[in-house]
Amino acid sequence: MRKFLLLITFLLITTFTKAAYLLVPMDESQANHLKAYGVTFWVLQQEVEAEWLLNYRGGSFMFKYLQSFENELIIRGVSYQVISDSEALQIKQSIASPEANMDVMKLEVAPKIAVYSPKSKQPWDDAVTLVLSYAEIPYDVVFDDEVMLEKLPEYDWLHLHHEDFTGQYGKFYATYGRQQWYIEQQREFERSAQNHGFTKVSELKLAVVKKIRDFCAGGGFLFAMCSATDTYDIALAADGVDICDFMYDGDPPDRNAQSKLNFDNTFAFKDFKLKINPYEYEYSNIDNQSHERGLNEGNDFFKLFQFSAKWDPIPTMLSQNHELLVKGFMGQTTAFKKQLIKSDVVIMGETKEANEARYIHGTFGKGTWTFFGGHDPEDYRHFVGEEPTDLNLHPNSPGYRLILNNILFPAAKKKKQKT
Repeated sequence: MRKFLLLITFLLITTFTKAAYLLVPMDESQANHLKAYGVTFWVLQQEVEAEWLLNYRGGSFMFKYLQSFENELIIRGVSYQVISDSEALQIKQSIASPEANMDVMKLEVAPKIAVYSPKSKQPWDDAVTLVLSYAEIPYDVVFDDEVMLEKLPEYDWLHLHHEDFTGQYGKFYATYGRQQWYIEQQREFERSAQNHGFTKVSELKLAVVKKIRDFCAGGGFLFAMCSATDTYDIALAADGVDICDFMYDGDPPDRNAQSKLNFDNTFAFKDFKLKINPYEYEYSNIDNQSHERGLNEGNDFFKLFQFSAKWDPIPTMLSQNHELLVKGFMGQTTAFKKQLIKSDVVIMGETKEANEARYIHGTFGKGTWTFFGGHDPEDYRHFVGEEPTDLNLHPNSPGYRLILNNILFPAAKKKKQKT
């Protein structure tokens, strides 16, 4: 009987030791990088902490072993390893070495996510909503009504959909001004502005931009792509200045608009020049345009910076990837001229040959913001009306990984009161 009990005890100890943790590698061995983020987010939703192993095998995840967690990894097609407590300790010890540019970041609470997007159907898709849906990460859609009704403090993380915060309807007038979707969107936005007591859409968008600024100042996490990046800052700089032509707001722009811009108001950009021509598909010279870049789909890449995991954990988290050289992709706003970026902004990805930044980050008040140039990381030149990208064909996309880094980033910070 004694031998039998000893044998049972040994087997239990061995089983427990062998199945102490689940390691989700994020290097080239991972079958589905994007869904790995979704599983980690799901684990946090079960009120179980996870660990983000910065710079270890591409920024791997580790959490305690539960059969339900392993089942979820299997169901979603995510590669994983079952490791013992001693193996997990060895990994952490190697990461803790002063010579190793690695660190362990504890993920505590799944952030509540909002996407700023019109409720009506748009003739284009948004990379963030595509990857959130693919990774099975839940989110709410908010727009001007929710922002003006002070709903943003209910969320931890906000994404700005493909949006024009200057009130010029994407500057699509010349190409799509007679399309039904454009006409209906303009009517919808004008009604919304009137409902909130504004005579112009640009005035409503400025008020929205300021609410988002307050969200960030109070501890919120802001992420924007494509035209939402530069138009956000342009709207802040043009506070009180009419930069819209008559087809957008019924009267001509201020002739002295450029000289009245206040760059102290902006998050990221300085000294930029407005593009006032209403028929030009561009807002300012912030965006590095095709004829200036000298790149094409075959040679358009940007390089991620490698930060010190132990000293610069925030940009390190946001830059975790299994590839340092990432395929470029275009958008209405593709890339940011480096000379127009403020000195306190952290550049996390750049194309040196074109003197441009693609991926930048900064702080505002108690919160942070991240701007990512381009429209769709797996569609080099995504046109209006095209079919959405099928992420089943791109489960290991380095560009989409950068978006999901931002999704998990707030989980590494203790919740702050947002006002």
